Order: sequence, then C-alpha cells, then structure tokens
Amino acid sequence: MTDQAWPWPAGAATGIGSLPGTDIAEAQRVVLGELPALPHLPELPARGPGADLIGRTAGLLVELPVELYTGRWRVAPRPGRDLRRARDLMERDLDQLAEQAEEYAGPIKVQAGGPLTLAAALELPIGGRLLRDPGAVRDLTGSLAEGLRAHVAAVARRLPRASVLLQLDEPSLTTVLAGRVPTESGLGAYRAVESADAAALLRTVVEAVGVPTVVHCCAPEVPLELVRSTGAVAVALDLDLITELDPLGEAIDAGLGLLAGAAPTQPPPAGGAPTSAQVADRVRQLWDRLGFPRRQLAEQVVVTPACGLAGATPQYARAVLAACRDAGRRLTED
Repeated sequence: MTDQAWPWPAGAATGIGSLPGTDIAEAQRVVLGELPALPHLPELPARGPGADLIGRTAGLLVELPVELYTGRWRVAPRPGRDLRRARDLMERDLDQLAEQAEEYAGPIKVQAGGPLTLAAALELPIGGRLLRDPGAVRDLTGSLAEGLRAHVAAVARRLPRASVLLQLDEPSLTTVLAGRVPTESGLGAYRAVESADAAALLRTVVEAVGVPTVVHCCAPEVPLELVRSTGAVAVALDLDLITELDPLGEAIDAGLGLLAGAAPTQPPPAGGAPTSAQVADRVRQLWDRLGFPRRQLAEQVVVTPACGLAGATPQYARAVLAACRDAGRRLTED
C-alpha cells in the first residue's frame, strides 16, 4: 500500500450528491454542518428538469446545447429555455455556496455525470442515443471535459481557500461495457463499448479537469482496474454490491482511495437511521476482510451513504450524514 497524501483529511465523510427537497440554501446548511471535513455541493433533483443528473451535467457542456423532448434530454440546434434553466439552477447553487462557505478552507466535492452515462442518456437530434455514434461520444467527452474544467474553476473562484474534488457519476458504466443499454424500440441494445475505449474517455475528462477525481458507480461488478487506469484518485461504491473482494483489494493496494457507501439510503421497515457505530463497523469489517492494516483505514477511506439521498426524508438524510461523519471520526481511533 502506498504512503501517498490523500485529498481529504483522515476520518472524512461526505455525501454522494443528491438530497431531498427543493431549498438549496437549507441543503447547503445541512451539508456544511454535518460534513465539515469534506462537504459536497448538494443536488436537489426534486426541483425538476435541469436539476436531474443528466440535465444538470448537460448544462455544463461547451458548444453542445441540449433541450428536453418528450421527457428526454437531446442535442439541440441552439441554446433554449431548457438549457437556460439548467444553467440558472447551477449558477444559483454556486452563488449560495459562495455565500455560506465563504471562509471554508478545506476540500469540497462537486459532482457531475461522466461521459459514458451521458452518452447512454442523451439523444441525437435524429433519434437514438449518442452511444450509437463513436464520433459523437468523442465530441461529447471533449465538450464535457472543457465544461467541467470551467465548472471547477468557477467553484475555486468562489471559494479561494478551498480545494476542489470532482466526482464523476457513472451509474451506466457497467451496462455500457456489457452492451445492455436498450435501443428506443426495446428490441435490441447498443453495441458494447470496449474497456480500453471507456477508460480513454474517462481519462480525457480526468486529465483535462486537473483536480483529484473520484469515479462513482452504484452498480455491481464495477471494473476497478479500468477506474484506476483513468488516473482517478478514488472509486465510490455501495458496499452491499461488492461480490468479489480480490479486485477491490488489488485496487486499494495499488493506491486507489475508496469512498465506502456504508449507510443505507432508506431506513429499514422497522428501524431508523443507522448509528455511527454500525456504519463504522460496516467499513471496518470490509477492511479487515481485505487484510489491510487498520492504521491506513481512516486515511484511504471516506465514509458515505450507499448512494444519493434524494428519495429519503429530510430527517433521515440528515441523520445518515451525521452517522457517516461520526463513523469517520471513530475510524481515526483504531
């Protein structure tokens, strides 16, 4: 295991991204209060189109306008009202962040959809997903890389004492690699993207943005070697979806950080939020099974919920973030 410096303090906890509700000021107060070591820019998809993962990220694209058509985002001939809404929401979020975190001096995480998930979701003007056209996917990736570089710079300008950490959300990564993204008719699927090509697309974004980058995938069988080859500093996983330990152990041993999704996004039928002790034990158990020394745990691992919390109640979301925060602190005591 490496002795590298991590872009977060030991014992850090953070959120994956989304939270319930529509009040960005309140969401940011919750995040800054409950996650002081590694706050993130909250996402509130309940605000509607342009606040969802695809629309929010598409609003950052450079010279690639998008619009809503029959409830789906597609490439548009020119910027319109849907794109303006997405950009206005993001601008409002950044202004609110600057107001509430003006003196913040630590790492802060921002999230955006990755190129493969965008390619599997955005539609071409003539119909079909961008995924069908490798040239369009390359253009999309270049546009995303440029847009995210500008986005990170905008956050850094507003918070000059902070350091920015980028999270690329790739929920469709495994389905794209497996050739399981369905066509519009539902009778077929788009051709699988080769692992080397997928890694090159992600690497293009990681290298262009120039800040430590996490790849998040809330699916089983995440290709960890692919993620590591992109230059990402860490991977974000739902611990309940890990079926094989060897690939994860090899990635961690090679120096990949882990954002460990250890707290459920919804309470069990007969219970409330997990305690910090339960969350910490969940992370410790995995680490011990991997066979790594406890002294490295609090440095290389960040505690998170299993995924986004948009579907939770505000009370549960806040309790889960607090449990993750206190679990991270417990891990520093090992």
